[in-house]
Amino acid sequence: MPELTAKQEAFAVAYVETGNGSKAYRQSHDVGADTKPETVWSNASRLLADSKVSARVKELQAEARALLMVSVGTLTEELEEARLKAMADDKGASAAVSATMGKAKLHGLLVDKAELTGKDGKDLMPADHSPRKLAKAVALILAKGMKEVDGQRD
Repeated sequence: MPELTAKQEAFAVAYVETGNGSKAYRQSHDVGADTKPETVWSNASRLLADSKVSARVKELQAEARALLMVSVGTLTEELEEARLKAMADDKGASAAVSATMGKAKLHGLLVDKAELTGKDGKDLMPADHSPRKLAKAVALILAKGMKEVDGQRD
């Protein structure tokens, strides 16, 4: 594909972002305040008709569609695949815990707390729910699950 000028590239990017040729032209070119809207529209149309520019617009639109396909669902699937692979490995408990925690964070079930004490100085997180104890509980559950998978029921 032949290279675009800087202004043509800027126009293509702005067009994909805005979906409006006139806006994209105004953002990417030096357009005076007194420039008639018809002139802007005409110049934008001419750029969109240029085969190099239209090809780049299609390429950028395809990239944007691919990025939109990344969702909570696809990320959850990837984390679950990673967790299952880690569970199959004898030394994969840590990776499995990381994948599980990643899924929990992704779904809003686990949030990082920035402030652990209230204004009165009292601990907002009871000692029996400390992150360390929660991590131990998750590790124990995972270890038990791995034993059951291996046929070593307790």
